[in-house]
Amino acid sequence: AFAILRQEADARDAVQEAFLSAWRELRGLRDPERFDAWLTRIVVNTCRSALRRRHRVHVREVRVVLDDGESDPGPEADSGARPMAEALAQADAIRRAFVRLRPDERTILALHHVEERPVTEIAAILGIPVGTAKWRLHAARKALERVLGDELR
Repeated sequence: AFAILRQEADARDAVQEAFLSAWRELRGLRDPERFDAWLTRIVVNTCRSALRRRHRVHVREVRVVLDDGESDPGPEADSGARPMAEALAQADAIRRAFVRLRPDERTILALHHVEERPVTEIAAILGIPVGTAKWRLHAARKALERVLGDELR
């Protein structure tokens, strides 16, 4: 939820809302073996609804949640600090690029790369064919690559 919404409070609210919805609809679950995919789909849909509500109140930008200065290495005389500073700068650029992606791109990238779900499971969660999930994952990676290129310039 956080990967989609990028705000901790909104992500917590969405997860709580999703759990309540899942509890109410639990009797409608046809295949208990697919509980994980079913629940994840509810979370994703709840996050999408939250994004739609956010846009209705004219909030157009997704804010970056900074790590209390952890990404700023500060002045360090240690020669080993340079690779660490470069790694932190690169991680910050990736974080900024990720936030600039569309919500559907963030969703599929988070499901595959953060939660390490296979494409077949992602397709089931999103309710789309496997081929479409593969194409969307490819397109999201290309979008991230393009935005990351802009961030690193």
